[in-house]
Formats: sequence, C-alpha cells, structure tokens
Amino acid sequence: AVGYKNHLSEGYPASHDAKIASYACNRDYHTTIKTMLRQMAEELKRDYPSLSGRAFVDSAPIAEKSYAVRAGLGWIGRNSLLVTPEHGSMLHLGELVISEEVDEYDTPAEGVGCGECRRCVEACPNGAILSNRTIDTRRCISCRTIEREGSETPITLDGWIYGCDACQSVCPFNRHAPEHRNPLFDPLFAPTALDAAAWLAMSDTEFEAMAGTTAMPRAGLERIKGNITFPMSN
Repeated sequence: AVGYKNHLSEGYPASHDAKIASYACNRDYHTTIKTMLRQMAEELKRDYPSLSGRAFVDSAPIAEKSYAVRAGLGWIGRNSLLVTPEHGSMLHLGELVISEEVDEYDTPAEGVGCGECRRCVEACPNGAILSNRTIDTRRCISCRTIEREGSETPITLDGWIYGCDACQSVCPFNRHAPEHRNPLFDPLFAPTALDAAAWLAMSDTEFEAMAGTTAMPRAGLERIKGNITFPMSN
C-alpha cells in the first residue's frame, strides 16, 4: 500500500467547477507501482535466485483489498476502500505474487476501524455508499466519470470531471494522514488553475502534453468534456 495524498486530497474550493481526483494528477500509478514491485522482486532474487513472480496493479482478478486486510494493512472502510491507520485510504495497492513461501506472515489489524463515523456516507452527493460497505456503481461519480456510461440513474457529478474524492476527503484518517514523500507521486499539473471553460477549449495535443503520463487518458479528453456538459444534458 503506497500513500499518494497531496494538497488536493482534502478538497477543492466550493466555486471550482472542474474537479479531478487527486491521484489522477500524478504519473499513472499502474506504471509507477508496478516498477516498484519489479524492483522489489529483483532485490529478493539476489538472495533467492530461484524465486520467480509477477507484479500486479489493478491488472489481474486479485481480491487485493481482501488480501490487504489479511496482511494486516488495515480494514475495509464504510466507503468500501481499504483504510490504514497511518495513511487512511489515500493509497494505491499493488501485489507481488511469488513462487516461494515466506517465513512469517502478518496478522489482520485489531482494535481499529471506522467506529460510528459516517462522514463518507454523508458526503457522497448521490448516496452511492451502501450499508454493507459496497458501492452502487450507478450512482458513484468516480465510476460514472471514468468507467460506466449509459446508466439511466439520474445523478449529479457535483463538478467532478474525472474521478471523485468526496468520500475520502472527509475521512478523519485521511485528514490526519501525511502527504506522500515519493516524488513520483507529485502532481504534474494544477487542476485548480483549469476551470470548465479551459477544459472545453483544450485540444488533444494540449491534453497529451499535460496529462499524457497520468491515468486520465483512460477516459480521454472527449469523455472528460462530456462529463463537464453532463449536468446540462441530465
């Protein structure tokens, strides 16, 4: 689990009309963390030459949050995300699956959790967080702006044009979490300097130059512009 919290992670000014999830302003975490895991594998192979393995970052059908809980990293919060005592939920998960048993395993965390706190539930503009700690993806802004199209469920995007931090920015664990220390997670551009009009006027060449190495090309500029006009057509 690698923390990515930055100065954007605690929210945008109320007047800002083109919000981007704070992780999406950085280099694409899939590439960054997979590189870190492969470096770890090379370190292990120095001591165990016969060891083999593969690195995964959202790239295989692995129940990574469940494994993270079993590994003692944290617990599943009300917003369905893994929450750690030190870094909250502003983190990325990656796995190194190796061919050898290890000599000791951690145990699940005890004595910590969300308690009676429901701030994430109350902060979601569309009520997408369900009582069983799962997400109604039809109502989730992050899902609707990146992954899911065509749902007839009426929702508001609340100014978000790529992803959403609403349920995370209010979490007490995230409020007290330190910002990232790895420069690979430094934001590559300042979304607070770009309003909706600036995004609508942006060319593909400008988008590639600014955000081509982030995770944002996954949705693409056309989809992002559609997210801006979505409230008008909805």
